[in-house]
Amino acid sequence: MEQTVNATFKLNYKRTFLIGFAFFGILLLWQVYDSWCPTLLTELFMDAFNTASNEDVQYLVGVVMAMDNLAALILLPIFGILSDKTNSKIGKRMPYIIIGTFVCAVAFPFIPVFFHYNNMVGVIVMMAIVVIFMMMYRNPAVALMPDLTPKPLRSKANGVINIMGYIGGAFATVVGIFFVLSEYLGTKMITDDVGQQVLAPFTWAHNNIWALEVPFLLASVLMVISVVVLFFNIDENKVKAEIADDLELGEKLSATADEVDDDKPMSRANRMMLILILAAVFFWFMADNGISTFMGNFTIYYLKASTSSLMINTIVGGVGSVLGFGLGGMIAGKFGRKWTVLGGLGLTLASYAVWIVGMFTFLSGAAGAGSFPTILWVIWFIKGFGMSLVHLNSFPMVVELCNAKKIGAFTGYYYASSMAAQTITPIALGSLLLIDNIDWGFLPIYAAICVIVAIIIFMFVKNVNVKKTDILIGVDAFGDDI
Repeated sequence: MEQTVNATFKLNYKRTFLIGFAFFGILLLWQVYDSWCPTLLTELFMDAFNTASNEDVQYLVGVVMAMDNLAALILLPIFGILSDKTNSKIGKRMPYIIIGTFVCAVAFPFIPVFFHYNNMVGVIVMMAIVVIFMMMYRNPAVALMPDLTPKPLRSKANGVINIMGYIGGAFATVVGIFFVLSEYLGTKMITDDVGQQVLAPFTWAHNNIWALEVPFLLASVLMVISVVVLFFNIDENKVKAEIADDLELGEKLSATADEVDDDKPMSRANRMMLILILAAVFFWFMADNGISTFMGNFTIYYLKASTSSLMINTIVGGVGSVLGFGLGGMIAGKFGRKWTVLGGLGLTLASYAVWIVGMFTFLSGAAGAGSFPTILWVIWFIKGFGMSLVHLNSFPMVVELCNAKKIGAFTGYYYASSMAAQTITPIALGSLLLIDNIDWGFLPIYAAICVIVAIIIFMFVKNVNVKKTDILIGVDAFGDDI
């Protein structure tokens, strides 16, 4: 399907960059949460059940991580719909972004505090509070980009805000290189024989008991700064009024099977397109989140390696992602969003295939060797590039199918699908690790199967060429923004 309409758009990079500060805070917190919380839970469960086998408690770790995601599955669409219906002096999305950010910032550092005191209930409760209020600001923060960006420009704009997000994640990752999680395990407080709270005598880090707080505190501080920058630079109502004509024209240039009409129900073709995209989203998040949830434990308990190596691995993957976010809009402009997403999934599958082959050949001696294989950095770079092409174009494909009044709701559908996967995949993968003859080497096999299913589903998504407008590129695209 291809149409030609004489229209010229340019992306306002300065405004998009500032909107990206909301995503900066999201990935910053999420990076710390995913990198540290599963391992903290593993230590607490091993201690509670008096077991030395980390694999025996991974299903419990998966259950806790999944419960957080289950709450998100319910709350994301709710906050999306609520923000769609909100009209305030500071806009639709900003009230939710502000409240959610500040509650998360206060609660987040208490996760390691309760860990130090061996308080499993406290850790889980703080994790739940963080997730609930993270969902309050996550949907509105992500919806802010399509709110203030015409449809033909949303892939490029999504690239900008995702780059901002990965910069946020990089802050947390770099801190993780210097504050090595694997060296601080066991530094929590326990009750001795006479009922006194004392430090558990595990590692050399006795004098650095509060070092674990640093990544969490850093995430909280930077989250607050990011929302302050966003609030004082982006006036939702004013910007929307200024670009009203561009937004209206963008609605007419939707890359959809049928034209989106405010006054009519969603067409059958558009509905099928939405269902297929969301189904594929579910399976590639099954793969990606399954890996990210357990990669820290894979490093510590399977490779017996330092978590600082994992942080470097995360940075390498982030570099691949940023490269993909920078190039993905141009690639989609040439080949279409559908084929760009499928290309990204293909690259991701290839990276998992290398990892699988490696587990039986050149990585077979890595288990317990105490080092992080360099080949995993290469795999993570390719995976990061591939999945960035997927994320960059799939979200705009979903919000393309709705009108401006339902962006929050459709953002909620996208994240509900991803969160459903993130609810199921930690339990599924954690439970599989309980089966005899299945160990940590099963991670890439599991991920590869999920990606294959996503590819098969996405092949049925209708391809709509986006050669409808003249979109300025290069220096011309910046116009008055530089």
